[in-house]
Amino acid sequence: MTNAMNKKNNSIEFPSSTMISVNDIELEVFEAGKQNKDKPIVLCHGFPEHAFSWRFQISELVKAGYHVIVPNQRGYGKSSCPTEVKEYDIKHLTGDLVSLLDYYGYKDAIFIGHDWGANVVWNLALLHPERVRKIVNLALPYQVRGKKPWIEWMEEIFGEDNYFVHFNRQQGVADAILDKNNSNFLRNLFRKNVPLTSPEPGMLMINLAKAEKPLGEPIMSEDELAIFISAFEASGFTGGINWYRNLDRNWHLLADVNPIIKHPTLMIYGEQDMIPKSKNLRDFVPNVEVVSLDCGHCIQQEKPKETTQTILKWLEQHDVKKGYGTQT
Repeated sequence: MTNAMNKKNNSIEFPSSTMISVNDIELEVFEAGKQNKDKPIVLCHGFPEHAFSWRFQISELVKAGYHVIVPNQRGYGKSSCPTEVKEYDIKHLTGDLVSLLDYYGYKDAIFIGHDWGANVVWNLALLHPERVRKIVNLALPYQVRGKKPWIEWMEEIFGEDNYFVHFNRQQGVADAILDKNNSNFLRNLFRKNVPLTSPEPGMLMINLAKAEKPLGEPIMSEDELAIFISAFEASGFTGGINWYRNLDRNWHLLADVNPIIKHPTLMIYGEQDMIPKSKNLRDFVPNVEVVSLDCGHCIQQEKPKETTQTILKWLEQHDVKKGYGTQT
């Protein structure tokens, strides 16, 4: 996998990885732009993804003067995959990023997250606000902590086949099916321009793993997809799924946390994404700017140029060159 990523892939050069010890685990970290050491920007992937999902953004961010740090978060790639489910709760996930900043000697950084990575960045801003300079999140808006734990609420609203609920109530079942059908699952999942159809009965992720024919068009080339497939052949899917298995635990951990995020924030939606836009985002993230791109869920891979341009334009408008932050 490493050799494949070091080759030019669709004219994209992806950096080699380094194993870094942080927060009692090891993270596989891809890094570029070390010469821009006073301007860190951390890119956080989602499920079931890989640092490679940011391949189109890295070089452009470096050209714009940033030190780009892209971890495979715990449970992914060559990073540690703890066996205890609770070691994937939001305190551990945000703690990894804090420790990563400490490793590089940074007081704070800009954080960009997609999907589950966005959820981690939102919560990093809640739990460690002083370590976050600015936020750019893709696909997943801020999730308000309601009166009931998230999985309990989802089960009541969406039923037992909802994949969030299924991951929690039938632990190990989906993991085994996804592991067995790794390449088929990822090939069927990473699609764009998927026709709108009524959802099939059963659990979405298991259906995708078993589906004989993919819908829509592929988001990535076979060479690119092979990098994801190889990574999950090594790690399995349980580590990533364990993030979901901590949602109710996270709900309890956030009970006494101020829910308002005051950092300058850019929220990027995909117009064709199944995830609905937040109707009250500004109530909880008052300094947010919202942009929508004509794509589905995998925004930075489906619309790489537009995503990168949108991010760079917003950062420039917020005058990141002045008072960016200092090294500790």
